[in-house]
Amino acid sequence: MGSYRMCVCFTRKFKVTEAAPPTDVKDAFNRYAEGGPHMTAEQLHRFLVDVQGQGFATKGDAEGIVQQLLQKRHHMAKFRRHALTLDDFHHYLFSADLNPPIGDQVHHDMTAPLSDYFIYTGHNSYLTGNQLSSDCSDVPIIKALKRGVRVVELDIWPNSTKDDVHVLHGSASPYPVVITLEDHLTPDLQAKVAQMVTQTFGKMLFCPDSECLKELPTPEKLKYRIIISTKPPKEYLEAESNKRKMNNSHNVKKPDDDVWGKEPAELTVDQEDEKTDSDASENNQDNEETDACEPEVRLSRAPAYKHLIAIHAGKPKGGLKEGLKVEPDKVRRLSLSEQALEKATMSHGTDVVRFTQKNILRIYPKGTRFNSSNYKPLIGWMHGAQMVAFNMQGYGRYLWLMHGMFRSNGGCGYVKKPDFLMNVNPNGSVFNPKADLPVKKTLKVKVYTGDGWHLDFKQTHFDLYSPPDFYTRVGIAGVPADEIMKKTKKKEDDWTPVWDEEFVFPLRVPELALLRVEVHEYDMSERDDFAGQTCLPVSELKPGIRAVPLFNRKGEKFNSVRLLMRFEFI
Repeated sequence: MGSYRMCVCFTRKFKVTEAAPPTDVKDAFNRYAEGGPHMTAEQLHRFLVDVQGQGFATKGDAEGIVQQLLQKRHHMAKFRRHALTLDDFHHYLFSADLNPPIGDQVHHDMTAPLSDYFIYTGHNSYLTGNQLSSDCSDVPIIKALKRGVRVVELDIWPNSTKDDVHVLHGSASPYPVVITLEDHLTPDLQAKVAQMVTQTFGKMLFCPDSECLKELPTPEKLKYRIIISTKPPKEYLEAESNKRKMNNSHNVKKPDDDVWGKEPAELTVDQEDEKTDSDASENNQDNEETDACEPEVRLSRAPAYKHLIAIHAGKPKGGLKEGLKVEPDKVRRLSLSEQALEKATMSHGTDVVRFTQKNILRIYPKGTRFNSSNYKPLIGWMHGAQMVAFNMQGYGRYLWLMHGMFRSNGGCGYVKKPDFLMNVNPNGSVFNPKADLPVKKTLKVKVYTGDGWHLDFKQTHFDLYSPPDFYTRVGIAGVPADEIMKKTKKKEDDWTPVWDEEFVFPLRVPELALLRVEVHEYDMSERDDFAGQTCLPVSELKPGIRAVPLFNRKGEKFNSVRLLMRFEFI
């Protein structure tokens, strides 16, 4: 019972009631309990197979669920009854730990090259807040790794006396962690970094046998390993640049060949290039960041540092078309700002897809996102970009999409890309994200009810004078043709709202679709209050009636708040 004071002498009282089983739950219970008052483990097993799509479930699994549930509900080590009542059955369906919407096991093929995966990638994961004034700490990186992030960025600079190294920037899975280095160091300090990295990581560090990889290794092969990805050392690049200048001095440059230099804020490669191009130009007017893996060129200094670099990064000489060139005998990493990617996909969309079939493409936020905000990740994923780098220290709807994508595959941080992004058709063409595609699958989503807010929030959190007026927004994030948001009606003055509304979503690319779910509290005079969210990969949704736990703005799961929903594919 809750009381809300309306004025000095008037108080309204409201009772928090437990959500009753929806009609669909009652019908399912009556059908599989065969009209009786109890559902046996054998009858529950038939329900799991027929309705929940769990064809792999055994009778032993059903017996285990019954025992877990009865012990959990009735707080008894042993319980004489070995069957479920309707109320027990409803509680089972509403238990997120016993009946989750997606699985928690790694189940994708992990033996393909790294280029075949979307990889959970952080950008400036060392920060605790905005890009300009927040503290740098190792704690945010640890939190990111525990959440499943597999790629972290470290920014390494010389100290004021140029004799030491400052790291200014900066696990839930056995699969490899990639460290991208933003390198501003002299050769002597690069050698020092090589020593530090080697001492820190030891045998965990993956050092390639050859100077330049011809194919990326697999996540399975690289379990528990650390991979370094950065530009080759500066002297190596300068030697290569001088060689290229000598070879190409007789060529006349076309106006669009210098696209990388014309728009440094838009089409540079790696944020480190944005920060250092102006400084470098004074000393080296042609400081091209080539990936340059040719074996005949050798460094005179910092060879140990160069040996640590498993995935070479940088930009090629010339325009965007040249930058996306796929070379048969080597792999590399190319980095684009979010604006650069958008421009690249407008004119070279299929070239981007083809590049990512063998090489690594990293996307990073534009430099003006000082508040650590993020951008829409789908444009990168639908073109095959493996490393869509996000500021993990903030929050917002785009970061929720990132969380949702990497709930796939047991949350290990590696999600196998859909086959269509890796296939080459008989005529040599690849997937075209701009193509008009037919509907491949239709998802039906039913929102029954919600519960748990009265346990996780204060009585007056949403409204000082009455219980909350909740409504749910449900929709799809994915390719543009699939994107849509819908919402239920609001339920007034109810901590356990019952909506019982169904929505239908035709999907053209279900492999990249994410189900968005948000709950808000309606406020007539102000902005509606946030009451929870989640984002789930459609490809991993379990059909049937499922408990869906909700998360706060930062992506942290509430203790009790959850929805009861139904998923069906037709």
